[in-house]
Amino acid sequence: MIRSQLKDLIDRCFAQGIDLGFWSDAGANLYKLEVPRHEGQGDFSTNVALVVAGKERCNPREIAMKLAGLLEQEKSLLARVEIAGPGFVNLFLQPEVWSSVLAPIDDQGDTFGISQQAEGKKVMVEFVSANPTGPLSVGHGRNAILGDTIARLLDATGYNVTREYYFNDAGRQMRVLGASLKARYLELIDLPYEFPEDGYQGDYLYAIARAMIEDNGDGFKDADIDLFRRRAQDAIFADIDATLKRIGIAFDSYFNEHTLYEDGLIDDVVNELRAKGLVYEKEGATWFKSTEFGQEKDRVIIKTTGEPTYRLPDIAYHREKFRRGFEWMIDIFGADHIATVPDVMAGIEALGYDNSQVKVILHQFVTLLRDGKQVKMSTRKATFVTVDELVDEVGVDALRFFFLMRKPDSQLEFDLELATAQTQENPVYYVQYAHARLCSIERMAAEKNPDMPLPNLTDVDLHTLQEVEEYQLLKTLAEYPAMVSGAATDLAPHRVIFYLMELAANFHSYYNKHKVITDDSGLSSARLCLCKGVKTVLANGLRLVGLSVPEKM
Repeated sequence: MIRSQLKDLIDRCFAQGIDLGFWSDAGANLYKLEVPRHEGQGDFSTNVALVVAGKERCNPREIAMKLAGLLEQEKSLLARVEIAGPGFVNLFLQPEVWSSVLAPIDDQGDTFGISQQAEGKKVMVEFVSANPTGPLSVGHGRNAILGDTIARLLDATGYNVTREYYFNDAGRQMRVLGASLKARYLELIDLPYEFPEDGYQGDYLYAIARAMIEDNGDGFKDADIDLFRRRAQDAIFADIDATLKRIGIAFDSYFNEHTLYEDGLIDDVVNELRAKGLVYEKEGATWFKSTEFGQEKDRVIIKTTGEPTYRLPDIAYHREKFRRGFEWMIDIFGADHIATVPDVMAGIEALGYDNSQVKVILHQFVTLLRDGKQVKMSTRKATFVTVDELVDEVGVDALRFFFLMRKPDSQLEFDLELATAQTQENPVYYVQYAHARLCSIERMAAEKNPDMPLPNLTDVDLHTLQEVEEYQLLKTLAEYPAMVSGAATDLAPHRVIFYLMELAANFHSYYNKHKVITDDSGLSSARLCLCKGVKTVLANGLRLVGLSVPEKM
């Protein structure tokens, strides 16, 4: 690809400069090659001179001039080289270089942009992990889409990815769930009941209770809370699983919290911390010396009741991730977990593991808007808006696209009317319409020449692509592999959405100014090849984030 060709050229010139005595190898592999943000600053820019000057304590512009002299020898790739600012070297490519991007797109097709850069590194993405106490809310939906798309990006760049759901099926909340269901069951069979003070209020418990009545009438009236807990847990998780499948999400594994207790892993962690002198008793509780790992105060890990706090099973669970051989562990949590993350990280470090191998992504909340005002949709199941309700209104594609339009740490405003609009103001419609329009162009070309297939790239003179908008499209296409690579490395799925919107905008602008099918057969063939490349990359990007790829709209 063009970026890698340029990087190789700079590397060669850097090595040549060492041989000529211009600089030492101290700055090797530290410099960057980037696309400038502003027009007129070249197609690419490198900071080699600034890096070398920092290492050699010399004038960066003098280094830049020497580098420029070496680079200017590459006439087939570079049209000119300019020095800017304190020593940036701006690179302007020969116009015909850009059309070379169409060959690998045509050759690789659906796999264009996919790489093996991670070389099979074993990574776990833990996401959703919603407590089985109710349907998935809109907040859980953002978590689900973020986690799934990050996993897709890692798959596309050569990681060995495991998608895991941590099934929080132990502790007080599950007992409260069982008690809440039993109260609803007794209520429906007209028997006295006592609803827990902090019980679960959702109407979904009535539905589960009615199903129990259909199964066995009043035969469960004397059953203990544990039976009701299991019935609620099973029914609610079946509902969660159905919702996830509806939005295109599947998991490779599930980890049940109760196994941490059954297998003695909770006690094992406490004993290991105690053996390290990192646990003590105070006021009837067991405390972890988290202050020894940079925290402001020590934390209770076992309450006076003898029940672990949420930190302890989380620490034990993460130890199991390390024991299972994962080299990189990614956790997707809501912003309400911000206070717990440092404690778990301290626990990981205390157990002797490298907590830098754990990356936590905290996403902010979702606000639903209608007519510019925050709204609460009517809900059949609970007091919160469910993912299913949102899908019913806007569809899966809009749900996924809009959830990815902002960085995870930014609050997301989800405009319901915009998401359902069949206009180009709707960004997901705008992007998908670009693909549908490209398919329409190919159909028109085939109809115009039914006996002649679409042009073969090897038989086309791409030098006829000389319009500004054509160069812009080619440049954007060339950036796709680097964009995918960077989005995966930085766990930034929003970049794919931004890229798709940019590519779609560039194509619509081009289409509105220039005819693809003209009386000039050579020019038409070149433009059809360009459109085929744009269509391929749009389709690859849409599939990468789990969206459909419509051929007609």
